[in-house]
Formats: sequence, structure tokens, C-alpha cells
Amino acid sequence: MPWPDGNISREPEAGKHGQDTLEYVLESLIPELQKRYGPLPVMIGGYSLGGLFALWASAQSDRFKAVAAASPSVWIKDWIPFAKKHAPMADAVYLSLGNQEEHVKNQAIARVGNCLRTQHSLLQEQIGADNCTLFWEQGGHFNDNEGRLARAFAWCIERLLSGR
Repeated sequence: MPWPDGNISREPEAGKHGQDTLEYVLESLIPELQKRYGPLPVMIGGYSLGGLFALWASAQSDRFKAVAAASPSVWIKDWIPFAKKHAPMADAVYLSLGNQEEHVKNQAIARVGNCLRTQHSLLQEQIGADNCTLFWEQGGHFNDNEGRLARAFAWCIERLLSGR
């Protein structure tokens, strides 16, 4: 997580190491991968909190050409104000959410649908409507995680290959 939120975890270290993780990705992981495979475009993505991290990281660095955020936890405290002030530096952003995810009893999590709609609207303004998408999947948060993330990365790869 980019910052602590008691609705996700009350552990003292939760939300305090996002910057450390991003530094590792930028300073160690990406250089090592590019040393092995050449100067390929870099995508970042994840599911749930990983998707949130990918969105946050893309607003911190221009190293990511595309973002694959499947069921991102954009409902966390202060995310929407952050997203309004910090546009992603990526060329393309894929968002998805299960159509049942906003229909849960936990009121903090139930905000996810409206928060993701707001995130998508912001992205349309920030990087252009042709450079982002919001796809509605079937089911709840724990349905077909791997498939959802694979579709997100496939969309990003297609965008990068087509030069859009």
C-alpha cells in the first residue's frame, strides 16, 4: 500500500514500505531485467492491492509505459484525492472490476465501484480516453484473479505493440 489504512490492516508496518518497493523495482529489478533482455518497454500491474500499487507507482515514475490494474483497491483512504493530483505517467492504463465487488457488506470496500468509476474518469482527462479502459468482469473479488490479470496485461501489450 502507498500509505497506511486501518480498514485494510492495523499492522504497524502496513502501508509504510511502498516507496521502498518502488525503489527496488526501479533501481534493481528493471535494470537487471533490461540487462538480461534488452531495453524493452516496462509494464507494471497487479491484482487488488497490487493493482493499487501499480497505479500509485505509475504516478511516481515515468519508467512504466503501461499499467494493468485488475480489481485495484482504489477504495483505500485518500486514494481519490491523490489520483486527482497525481496523474499516471504511463501511456496506457487498464482497469477492471468484478460486477459484484461493490455489492458487499463492508461499506469501506463497497465504495470500490464508485471509486473505480471516478478513477477511470480522471484517467480519461489525464491521459486521454483512448489511452485507458475500464472493463467489467463477472463475479466478485475472488473470481478468476489470474484470468483477469492476464486480460489486463494482454490489453497493455496490445496497446504497446500497436503504438497507440
